[in-house]
Amino acid sequence: MTPIALPSPPQRILIVKPSSIGDVVHALPILGLLRKKWPAAHISWLVTPACAGLLDGHPLLNETIRFERRKLAAGWWNPKAAASFFRFAAELRRKQFDLVIDLQGLFRSGLIAWQTRAPVRIGFANARELAWMFYTHRVPIDTMEQHALDRYLEVLEALGCEREPLEFVFPTSDDDHRHVDELLGDIGPFAVLLPGTNWPTKRWPVEHFADLVKPLRERFGLRAVVAGGPETQELARRIDGVDLTGKTNLRQLVVLLDRAGLVVANDSGPMHIAAALGRPLVTVFGPTNPVRTGPYSRDESVLRLDIPCSPCYSRSCSHQSCLKWLDVQPVIDAAARQLTEWPATGSPAATASPRPT
Repeated sequence: MTPIALPSPPQRILIVKPSSIGDVVHALPILGLLRKKWPAAHISWLVTPACAGLLDGHPLLNETIRFERRKLAAGWWNPKAAASFFRFAAELRRKQFDLVIDLQGLFRSGLIAWQTRAPVRIGFANARELAWMFYTHRVPIDTMEQHALDRYLEVLEALGCEREPLEFVFPTSDDDHRHVDELLGDIGPFAVLLPGTNWPTKRWPVEHFADLVKPLRERFGLRAVVAGGPETQELARRIDGVDLTGKTNLRQLVVLLDRAGLVVANDSGPMHIAAALGRPLVTVFGPTNPVRTGPYSRDESVLRLDIPCSPCYSRSCSHQSCLKWLDVQPVIDAAARQLTEWPATGSPAATASPRPT
């Protein structure tokens, strides 16, 4: 691909990737590649408050810009919300970005890119909801058989950036580590179970997660720790493990996952964190396609049933055969392979470094 001829090296760059957790994780290596190409540039990232914990204090990022999506989306019918959006857009223009990279590819993110009035606004040529019409430059991508991170790399390549190295850096603090120390106590080696998902159809039956507790302890010597947000607490009550649901923020969850001897997860944001940290991982897939949104470069960690209706990308299903028919034993067998073949040491990615000035 012939790189875009930029009018001058960008001094102020904005990444538009508001959500979700997994998508933000997949986009993290973009920071390092941009910083390698333009080391002196001021780089900002527009993100929702729910995902900002992955970025606040990032050593390669100068600024996080919080986008109150739900509040500002009401601007279509709520005059106060509309006024807030126009103030938000005006603030973006005052920042005088000269390069905006939209990795979300939806109407709202395209509109935000346009509102900056940056002279170079780049995104996917086939972005959904007509978002492409807000860009000055459009990059053709394959949405069907290409991983999300590979799509982001196509955009960077169009800017003349290299595709390597791919580094997943998660900023954490001493306070985050102390909090996790207090939660874990003297638990010893442990496995983290992540039964939550944002779609009900992505959820492996919680009874199956509960059935993992005994073999994890007896076969692998791992205590079961259940993690996730407050919305996962009802599921955790049905699993005989150490319940840490709702007790960690995103940064503390990174610390917890980085210490895990094994992670067993649904297709979820925390699963992608565990994959990026290089943890031994087993993840179950049903209605979604791991080729497009699976753990990056971790195909060996994925379990799924090859049935005609999967992947369907549906948020509702009357039978959920793709996950209900996936028994516990294949997960135990996959866990044994992961613990034998995957490095047991933690990743240095979950350490904090000074931010650029």
